[in-house]
Amino acid sequence: MTEHQQLTALLAACHWIGEKGWCPATGGNMSVRLDDAQCLITESGKDKGSLQAEDFLLVEIATNHVPSGRTPSAETGLHTLLYRRDPTIGAVLHTHSVNATVLSRVEKDAELVLHGYEMQKSLAGQSTHLARVAIPIFDNDQDIPALAQRVADYASHTPLRYGFLVRGHGLYCWGATVKEARRHLEGLEFLFQCELQRRLLEAKA
Repeated sequence: MTEHQQLTALLAACHWIGEKGWCPATGGNMSVRLDDAQCLITESGKDKGSLQAEDFLLVEIATNHVPSGRTPSAETGLHTLLYRRDPTIGAVLHTHSVNATVLSRVEKDAELVLHGYEMQKSLAGQSTHLARVAIPIFDNDQDIPALAQRVADYASHTPLRYGFLVRGHGLYCWGATVKEARRHLEGLEFLFQCELQRRLLEAKA
């Protein structure tokens, strides 16, 4: 897939995310890997629903250096960490949906466990609703290098799959391609909404 095709796919995903209302008030950030050394990531402060090609900045994965000198997302270091740790990751989507944000606060454990939902099969490698899908939750931190280090420490002993939540903040998810990352995002958002509704109904029972 050429750089132009990857960027076109990511732009379409960003506009779709904007229509869903999952990145309000210029929140969130998106990226796509170009090769082992470089990725494209959204510039800071841009509305994700109306992004244009020029709103994506070239970033060096190893160093977070931006050759253009412009300002990428403040959370660039989390994207590049994922690319460095897993060469199969081709795109990363970070959203601030209500479901992800609220559920990350409601769940007090260090992971959100999803079980019994047919839509778990939207996640790569999942073939049954009987599986246990654990989504890690990391406490929010304005110090992105410190947050990235906690994610790296977790990943050193437990594989990161599909995505993780940042408490009170939102969801990071990814895939081998933009298409797969987008499917994982849609599947996880559906699962989060189901889980929130289940907990609300159980609390009322």
